[in-house]
Amino acid sequence: MTTSPGRTPAPPAVLADPAERARTVASREAAALCVRGLAPSRPLAHATTRDGQVLVLVPSGGEVATALAAEPDLTTVLMVSDRAPVPLRDSLRAQLWLSGWLTPVHPADQRVAAVAFADVRPVGHLLDVGRGTTLLRLDLAEVVLREGTSCAEIGPPEYAAARPDPLAGVEAGMLRHLDRDHPEVLHLLRSRIPAGELGPRDVVRPLGIDRFGYRLRIERLTSSRDLRIPFPRPLTCPGQLHAATRQLLGAARAALARRD
Repeated sequence: MTTSPGRTPAPPAVLADPAERARTVASREAAALCVRGLAPSRPLAHATTRDGQVLVLVPSGGEVATALAAEPDLTTVLMVSDRAPVPLRDSLRAQLWLSGWLTPVHPADQRVAAVAFADVRPVGHLLDVGRGTTLLRLDLAEVVLREGTSCAEIGPPEYAAARPDPLAGVEAGMLRHLDRDHPEVLHLLRSRIPAGELGPRDVVRPLGIDRFGYRLRIERLTSSRDLRIPFPRPLTCPGQLHAATRQLLGAARAALARRD
C-alpha cells in the first residue's frame, strides 16, 4: 500500500459502522413489540434474515395476530435490547428501534421465510407456523440505534446490506468464561488502560468482545466509562479470537515487564 507524499496512512478502524452495529444488536433475543393500538408485548422470537428482512413470530391467538387479521398493515416498532452477559451495575449496552409496517407473511411464502428465519435463529416455535404461531414481516421505514447517550439513524437499505459482527454468536460464552475463570486475563487487559483513566476505587469489568477487540467498563462511584482494548487487526471469524487474544496479552505482559 502506498500513500501520497506528506500524507500519513489512516489509522486502522477500531469500531464497526452503525449499520453493522445495528445488525449485531438485532441478533440479540430480548425484544418488545409495540403495535399501534396495543399494549407492548414480547414476541415469541424475532430475526433479521441474511438478506435483511425482519421477521417476527407471535402466538396465533394473541392480540397482535388478531389485530393484524383485521388490519394487515399496522405501524409497529420492534425494540431490541443488547445487555452484557456478565453482571454489571448497568448491563444495557445498546437498544435498537426497528420501525415500519407489520403484516402476516403470505401462506405461500411461509416455508421460505421460516427457513430464512431458522438460518439465523433456529427456534422451536417455527415448527408451529400456521398452527399455533403466526409469522409476520416488518417492512422497515426507520432504524435507530442508541448506545449510551448517542443515537444513530441508519437507512433501511444500509441496515439490510450490513452483517452482524462475526463474534456475536460466541461473545456471551467467551465473556462469561473470562469473567468466571480468568481474572488474570482481565488484569492484563486492565493494564492496557491509559494512565490517568483509573482512580483508586474504580472497578474494571468486561463489557464485550467484537471483531475489533475487547470492551471494558470502568465503574466509578457515581458514573461509568466504556473503552476498548483493540486487537492488532480486526478479526474476520471466531476462529481467530484465541490467537488475537494471545497476541494482545503478550503485548500486555511485555509492557508490564518494561515498567518493572
